[in-house]
Amino acid sequence: MPTFRTPVTDILDAHGIAYRLLLHSEPVFIVAMAARERGVTEQEMVKSILLRDKDGRYVMACVPGNARVDPRAVRANLPGEWGRLHFANAQEILAVTGCVQGAVSPLGLPEDVPVLFDEALASSGRVNISSGDPMAGLELDPNELIRVARARIAQISERD
Repeated sequence: MPTFRTPVTDILDAHGIAYRLLLHSEPVFIVAMAARERGVTEQEMVKSILLRDKDGRYVMACVPGNARVDPRAVRANLPGEWGRLHFANAQEILAVTGCVQGAVSPLGLPEDVPVLFDEALASSGRVNISSGDPMAGLELDPNELIRVARARIAQISERD
């Protein structure tokens, strides 16, 4: 029986991090569809959003699946001077993350791409990320994910 592997699962395996593989019946690229396929709530999903500034620097912002990222809050929590942040396009996402848009993971990024997690994710009991492949997701402990992603915790989602 073939084993499902991606660069994301390889990273988790190399760090000895336990996860549960959640296979999809079809490729999914939208949080609501992924949550339905995995039988979890949208707030358990990690929405990984790649942003860039005018100088071509990138940052990965991770928020719960039912929230929206606040680019101004992300920028305010970055070290140094960053320009206004914009959402990366599909070509940039693939080039920087190695994943297609809608199947992005916060793991395996270039060293110069900071990762920020919304504080709501850090307090979750479990989270779901993309495996990097639209056919599967991964469920794991948020603290382990934050540690291996070398992420900083901040309030980066829009609040109603």
